[in-house]
Amino acid sequence: MEMQSMPQAEYLLVIDNGTQSVRAMVFDQCGEVVAKSKVDIEPYKSPEPGWAEQDLDYFWQSLCKACQALWPMLDFPPEQIKGVSITTQRATVAVLDDKGKPLRPAFIWLDQRRVDTKAPLGLLFSALTTVIGAKNAIDDFHAECKANWMVQNEPELWQKVDKYLLLSGYQVHKLTGLYHDAVASQVGYVPFDFKKQCWAEDNDWKWQVTPIKATMLPKLFPAGAEMGYITSQASHETGIPAGTPVIASGSDKACEVLGSGSLAKDIGSLSYGTTATFNLTSSQYKEVFSLRPAYPGVAPGTFNVEVMIPRGYWMVSWFKQQFGQREQQLAEQQNVAAEHLLNQLLSQVPPGSMGLTLQPYWSAADGVGKEAKGAMIGFGDVHTRAHIYRALIEGLTYALREGKELAEKRCRSPIKTLRVSGGGSQSDEVMQISADIFGMPVERPHTYETSGLGAAIAIAVGVGIYPDFGSAVNAMVRVGRRFEPDTKSQQLYNQLYQEVYRKLYRKLRPSYQAIKRITGYPAV
Repeated sequence: MEMQSMPQAEYLLVIDNGTQSVRAMVFDQCGEVVAKSKVDIEPYKSPEPGWAEQDLDYFWQSLCKACQALWPMLDFPPEQIKGVSITTQRATVAVLDDKGKPLRPAFIWLDQRRVDTKAPLGLLFSALTTVIGAKNAIDDFHAECKANWMVQNEPELWQKVDKYLLLSGYQVHKLTGLYHDAVASQVGYVPFDFKKQCWAEDNDWKWQVTPIKATMLPKLFPAGAEMGYITSQASHETGIPAGTPVIASGSDKACEVLGSGSLAKDIGSLSYGTTATFNLTSSQYKEVFSLRPAYPGVAPGTFNVEVMIPRGYWMVSWFKQQFGQREQQLAEQQNVAAEHLLNQLLSQVPPGSMGLTLQPYWSAADGVGKEAKGAMIGFGDVHTRAHIYRALIEGLTYALREGKELAEKRCRSPIKTLRVSGGGSQSDEVMQISADIFGMPVERPHTYETSGLGAAIAIAVGVGIYPDFGSAVNAMVRVGRRFEPDTKSQQLYNQLYQEVYRKLYRKLRPSYQAIKRITGYPAV
């Protein structure tokens, strides 16, 4: 009897350029991570208060190191890799000259530079936008756009700008030699039409309030499309075989939504990363907050309706640096992550943190004014460092629940289950807190690398392993563990959420406004 040979495995290479690391990962067609390398990076340099920038070559060299470290881990030749895709942090801006060389460090998404001028719209258009309530949003777009800051503060450098890209577009250029990028990576202050998912039409106001020209922007491709091929130079530096197709995917958050399997309208996606977000996938364009766009989903024709807490699980790092010296020292001695020891603090405190309640606006979030600040109320002599840490996790989760309820109402799409990604998802304690506060099942995907998996799904569709995104998600995404809400904890949290947390911002806002007026902080 003739033996049938097993079909050859098909491998997919994903490069994830996040805020704190660059990871190179190989997935198989079943969504399993075959090999992974990680290069920790310095998120940004801050030559002036509020500035956040990083050398673009530093990002590229980190990408090259991550790739080169990957190859010795493989038990098959790299030529078996069918395609490569890149997913990156959002809204990080690169400017290049006519030879493709960086003119200055990248503006990292955390950069707080703004211009203090108003959008130059003309009297009639300005009056019209005021009537329809769009003037403030347009002025904010003008103020936040880094191109306007360069025109006002680096005018000679701006005259040399030939290409204006997001970090994703820069890395694609380094890999392919082409100025191409993915539709679902376009999150930032650029002239992009989020509803039509393409560059804005000539008469769109975004062209009027920025100096960006259409020729400066990359050609956009839907997820799954070939954007180019690995050049011989990129192959020499990264080790990726020359000629490997580069497939469009999307930003890290968009890929997380897809990689967690949150395509169905009744599955919500939580991301417990540096920025904490709630997303639901919609086939229709919906804005939770007026003129705050729904971003492109990776699956073409979908939108990610998002609510964002900008500092999110960065606050865990903040707590670790300010109050977690003991855990950091023990972690070094025990050769474990400090976060593992911090999670033990959560178990030392009952649900609700004995009434200690935190409002997580270390940076202003969606739905609140720019004057918003963090707050913690309910202190008593029973409270310890552990209570503060648990209250921090609970406060972030309250804020995300509030965002989820707003998105559900706007989209008329009730959520029944939550999928959780990001560093916080690795904590069983955080997952249980989430289930209890949201009052619904919370699921952890089978892999922590959900942003990488989302990009791998795009490759799998692009190279023909699966016919469409639904089929690829069904084959490549699985639930790792499910957490059900505890009835008693859920009732306690619901009372605290409804009677305490939801009333905090409205009551504290006058004090926040007074603090800003008196101290000038925050200066935006």
